Amino acid sequence: MPSPTAEQADEFETERPRLLAVAHRMLGSRAEAEDAIQEAWLRYAKVRAGGEIRDLRGWLTTVTGRICLDVLKSARVSREAYPGQWLPAFFVDPDGDPARHAEMSDEVGLALYVVLERLTPEQRVSVVLHDAFGVPFEDVATVLNTTEAAARQHASRGRRAVAEGGVRHNADLAEQRRVLAAFLAAASTGDVQALAAVLAPDVVAIGDGGGLVPTAPRPVVGAEAVARFYLGVLHGRVDFTDLTVTPVLVEGSGNELALGSPPRVGSAGVLVRGRYVDGQPLLSVVAVVVADGRVTALFNQMNPAKILLSDLL
Repeated sequence: MPSPTAEQADEFETERPRLLAVAHRMLGSRAEAEDAIQEAWLRYAKVRAGGEIRDLRGWLTTVTGRICLDVLKSARVSREAYPGQWLPAFFVDPDGDPARHAEMSDEVGLALYVVLERLTPEQRVSVVLHDAFGVPFEDVATVLNTTEAAARQHASRGRRAVAEGGVRHNADLAEQRRVLAAFLAAASTGDVQALAAVLAPDVVAIGDGGGLVPTAPRPVVGAEAVARFYLGVLHGRVDFTDLTVTPVLVEGSGNELALGSPPRVGSAGVLVRGRYVDGQPLLSVVAVVVADGRVTALFNQMNPAKILLSDLL
């Protein structure tokens, strides 16, 4: 079968940025999104080399959506078998790198990603395609291989889940840093009330140990409960004689939950390295979500396989 012409390849490249944005919003991972677009290119090349595609943008959106749907269905099976709580992999860079800030400006927010993970694949595809990219429900139904009414229902249920599971966030990076510093200062004192004062009343803490590191089996909710949990770990299990805490940016954390809003840069966080009192190595990344001067969510990645450090760290 002949290969696509240079002109045909150019028409795909014209659509690539939008397709990548669609896949990234659906999957939450730039690497997975790029893999999906590569698969879309292979399918396009096969079809385009042999004939015409009347509605190129619609065809490519449908193909990309179906590829992402398959990825999400496969990922859901893996999530169900995952030990304990689940968080996405954390991409971690030193805080204060302007070039990296710009590079991260289109990342999907971690807070949003965690909420989207609660949706079914069909709900997630429907909400992202229609609400974020304006794809008509008729076309969404084609992606899902269902009826338009069913696509609307998937989107409605997905929106409801996002609204009910949202984490409040309205802080810029400078405010995140200030609140994070206050959190660390209060945690170092061991004072439960001082730490709870930095946390929102409905704060939620989620930790991912991947079955390799002990973490809470379910989200810890509420200021005092979260304060007691963190102080219990910090002052009961950690060896302070061999501990380093480095300010970092965690890719995509702290984005608003409005699907149509522009994503923010990475969230303020800390990289913690050292040892536990029993001699076991300690590697942890904590990212904060902040609203109205208090921490509304703490995402703690402790699974070493899901902590991806910059070469500068």
